[in-house]
Amino acid sequence: MAPNEPTLTAYDEQHVVTYIRLLQAEAEGADWREVARIVLHIDPEREPDRARNAYQSHRARAKWVTEQGRLLRGVGSK
Repeated sequence: MAPNEPTLTAYDEQHVVTYIRLLQAEAEGADWREVARIVLHIDPEREPDRARNAYQSHRARAKWVTEQGRLLRGVGSK
C-alpha cells in the first residue's frame, strides 16, 4: 500500500513514475486489473484483494501528490 502521510515521503519520491503511469492509465480508461498487473506487478487473479488495495491506495496517493503540486518538483520541495 502507498503511504498515507500528510507530507511527501521518500516512498513518494521513489514512485513518481508509478504515480504518473497510474494517472495516465486512469485518464485512458484502463481496467484497474490491467493496471495492477502492468504497473504494480501484482496479479489480480492470484491476489485480488492485494491488487485492488494496492491499486486504490497508489491511485489515491498519486492524486494527492498531484493536488499538492509536488509530483514533478525536485526532492524536498515544499
